Amino acid sequence: MRRIIKALFKFLLVVVPLLIIAVGAGMLWLSRSLAPLDGEISITGLSGPVTITRDANGVPHIKAATRADAAAGLGFVHAQERLWQMQVNRMAGQGRLSEMFGEPTIGTDRWLRTMSIDKAAEASLSVMDEATADMLEGYARGVNAWMNRKPQAFSSKLPPEFVILGVEPEPWKPVDTLTTIKMMSVSLSANVDDEADRLAFARLGFSGEEIDDLLPMLDADTPPPLPDLKALLGLESGPLEQASLDGVGEEMAMFDSVTAERASNNWVVSGSRTDTGKPILANDPHLALMAPSIWYLAHLEVTDEFDTPKNLIGASLPGAPFVFLGRNDKIAWGFTNTGTDAQDIFVERVNPENAEEYLTPSGWQPFETVSETIRVKGAEDVIFTRRATRHGPVLPGSYKNLESYLPDNTVAALQWVALATDDTTANAGPPLFTAETVSDYQALMHDFLTPMQAMVVADSEGSIGFISPGRVPVRDAANEVMGRAPVPGWDALYDWQGHLPYGQLPRQTNPEKGAIGTANTKIVGPDYAHFLTFDWEEPYRQNRVDELIVDATGTQTMETSRAAQGDIQSEALADLRDRFIEAVQPLEKSVETEGFISRLSSWDGKMSAGSGEPLVMMAWARQFMIEAYSDDLGAAFKNWFKIRATAVEKLVTGKSARNWCDRIDTDTEEQCPEILIESLDKGIADLKARFGDDAGSWDWGRIHIAHGEHRPFSQVEALSGFFSVDVPHQGGPFTLDRGQTTVGDDKRPYVNTHAASYRGIYDLADLDRSTFIQTTGQSGNVFSRHYRDFAETWAKVDAITIPAGPVADPKGTWRLSPRQDKPTTE
Repeated sequence: MRRIIKALFKFLLVVVPLLIIAVGAGMLWLSRSLAPLDGEISITGLSGPVTITRDANGVPHIKAATRADAAAGLGFVHAQERLWQMQVNRMAGQGRLSEMFGEPTIGTDRWLRTMSIDKAAEASLSVMDEATADMLEGYARGVNAWMNRKPQAFSSKLPPEFVILGVEPEPWKPVDTLTTIKMMSVSLSANVDDEADRLAFARLGFSGEEIDDLLPMLDADTPPPLPDLKALLGLESGPLEQASLDGVGEEMAMFDSVTAERASNNWVVSGSRTDTGKPILANDPHLALMAPSIWYLAHLEVTDEFDTPKNLIGASLPGAPFVFLGRNDKIAWGFTNTGTDAQDIFVERVNPENAEEYLTPSGWQPFETVSETIRVKGAEDVIFTRRATRHGPVLPGSYKNLESYLPDNTVAALQWVALATDDTTANAGPPLFTAETVSDYQALMHDFLTPMQAMVVADSEGSIGFISPGRVPVRDAANEVMGRAPVPGWDALYDWQGHLPYGQLPRQTNPEKGAIGTANTKIVGPDYAHFLTFDWEEPYRQNRVDELIVDATGTQTMETSRAAQGDIQSEALADLRDRFIEAVQPLEKSVETEGFISRLSSWDGKMSAGSGEPLVMMAWARQFMIEAYSDDLGAAFKNWFKIRATAVEKLVTGKSARNWCDRIDTDTEEQCPEILIESLDKGIADLKARFGDDAGSWDWGRIHIAHGEHRPFSQVEALSGFFSVDVPHQGGPFTLDRGQTTVGDDKRPYVNTHAASYRGIYDLADLDRSTFIQTTGQSGNVFSRHYRDFAETWAKVDAITIPAGPVADPKGTWRLSPRQDKPTTE
């Protein structure tokens, strides 16, 4: 025994310290993957020297002779700071995530490989103009120069994610940039969700009016009644077999987390209404929260290509050489997602005598087929046949549970603008250096194809404007479905008839009101002659933009715009609160229930930190939706489930076509007031189980954490706290300071997963006074002090400035120089 104890003592004295030293050395080795603050490198293809000076916030100020050289500088810093993020986006676009992550992403890869986004991007290379091609080539040179460098002594050449997962990046190519840009279309296109929902509801036997209960249109729209989809598509009717849906949907979790929502705010105010006499423009695009942020702030200066130096400052997208959101020396601009209906699902009838053919208006035609191989880390390859019809790729049957809804011998094909092989969107990037007026900007966006955006713009001369560029499908006037649901692929009536000419897209210049604001709801008036969509966002945020900015009577300033971006008033939940309390007023209630109703009665409707009322109201609305709708919708509930204020208010006020509050498994007809009381009691019990019995200690800000999700290490419990970027946050799903929660996630239904990914406010009286912020920090390397240093600033709706002049407090400079033969590694 003494010998064993002695050996154990030696082990503790010798081996454990060695293990600690080894772990510490490994961490040090990984931490030195951070780019040095200063350095030099020579790169083949540069036309002149490039300097990259970082300021105290880690923002690079890149100075180069030409746009192509500036792109090389941006590619260099993107690779230094965001190489893993670029790798994930590129591999996603190529449908190759499983090579890095293994079996969990096979379904995502299958969907993305089916879409063939990278092939569409490759074909689109042929329509790039010379300036764009030069910037794409320059960008790739910069990325590869960093990847090919000789690392500093005792350091990893690659960021920690590559080392942990054993991944080696391939050289960057221009097509990778186009693939990355196309992936933004993937994240901002959601009409297919509404189509899949309506298909599911029709399959369950709901009438057109009942479907409109669940997906209500705006009051301003008067669409034709939805045709009987059961008859149109030959659907069966009745409950769905739950067994056929087991496991379906989980395979797309990584993809759906990025595409779950589409929301943003922007506005521009004329100088006639501001304190400076010049326009003010503000923008905050709402996207999935990620760690690192989707955006990377940068300043590009081109010194020699034009008569005078030209500057671009704002939010760039790692993987691309452009400033997507920001300002130059004369103008500023901002985007929101228009949400135009650029996707249609076509139900294709398969030949029962030959499964390789499908029906067209002219008879049976063979599917286009390509064999695809998904390489899976740690498992066997997955081989499948990608099929396409004249409309587009055939969707996997498990996607949105489509195979459970469709008739036998049919498949679903997707026609989608983003799959165009002549996508000129990138050509809109280079002219941003030289645009000087609102009209310049509106003209250059002719090349912007996808995803359609609602863009506000202002110039230093005082003009303001709006343009919503993008490729908009034209549908036959006799097509009564009008993009709302899947349609028969064999009937030419439902084929697209071309696209709207650019001159007929929505546009405004210097409107009489002196302000323009958009928030994803309807952007055109009743006099607009063309169809964009019927699936607009609910109008609550737009109403608030109008109240605070567009229709406000006071003088507008940078600070009034900042206050509006940080507005946490939730008119939607306040209205639901009033309707709920009114409905349950006559019923008997427990003392505790009365207490919570009393608290909500005095709530001011603000989704405030330090307050428990926003949490209680969210829990009440969430539980009511579960109690009212889940039994009717069954397996279709999960895809539809989020707080749908318009639908719920319609139900509670007795304006719905069906009493969704009635339980289908009872003999009595339940009414909404009793379901509302039951929902409040269950919701409170659930909150107590999650957050403790002391309701006075419930704090919306601390529970509604803004969760910046790292891909993939947020899914690994031991690493999540290290790689995720979490910060307490106010706001909610309907506030301008957006904070969308995934209420269908039983584990974390109140965590904020979708918010303002970037905020910019631009002062056209002095563009150097403009402010910028994104959600995490500039670096994507978890060892960097700039990995999460923006998070608290962002949560407080504060920001930084990025002046165009010399950097006041430089923190390091890299110098890139031209080389004529081959890149050095010194």
